[in-house]
Amino acid sequence: YGSTDKKTVAVPGFSMDLTPVTNEAYLKFVTKHPQWRKSKVKRLLADQSYLKNWTDDLAFPRELKEAAVTNVSWFAAKAYCEAQGKKLPTTNQWEYAAMAGYDKPDARKDSLYTVRILAAYEEPRTYLKPTAKRKPNYWGIYDMNELVWEWTSDFSSIMISGENRDNNDAKMFCGAGSLNASDLMNYAAFMRYAFRNSIKANYTITNLGFRCIQ
Repeated sequence: YGSTDKKTVAVPGFSMDLTPVTNEAYLKFVTKHPQWRKSKVKRLLADQSYLKNWTDDLAFPRELKEAAVTNVSWFAAKAYCEAQGKKLPTTNQWEYAAMAGYDKPDARKDSLYTVRILAAYEEPRTYLKPTAKRKPNYWGIYDMNELVWEWTSDFSSIMISGENRDNNDAKMFCGAGSLNASDLMNYAAFMRYAFRNSIKANYTITNLGFRCIQ
């Protein structure tokens, strides 16, 4: 995904949460781990927008109960997963799960699959919608592309520097890199990689959530 190089990548087996972590589930986490509450979290670990949709340390609007929790930093997402005995997926694991269509494990060459992803990227305020209300993919997983962007454990594993700016890695992240995409499938992937490369671990973003694997 996202690169002009075509190569096979081995992805270790894993089990993935069926939905993004919801506000309801995250409330249970911060109740048990007060250092991650809105008023107590260290700014080194989460910026000032952390849980900005919540009204208090242990409260959020009722309509957000089943929606994906967002405005959560990478550090917070990692801590949540570890508290469940799980971890954040790698980028390759996340992309492997996300490439499944409704009836096959790899739908990347299906034009309708890609159109659905791009349409979801354009739909406003999807972070307010409840999870698991749309059709699951081949693996029974919900909302991989439809509701929010999601943290991965290695979201910044490929970075642009003076040393690698001219190699193939740079083509994954440059602002105009998507112009080299040969099809819409690559364009959707470029958008994900560009977004991941633009953030830092303590950032909290309105449409950025997460899910866990084990």
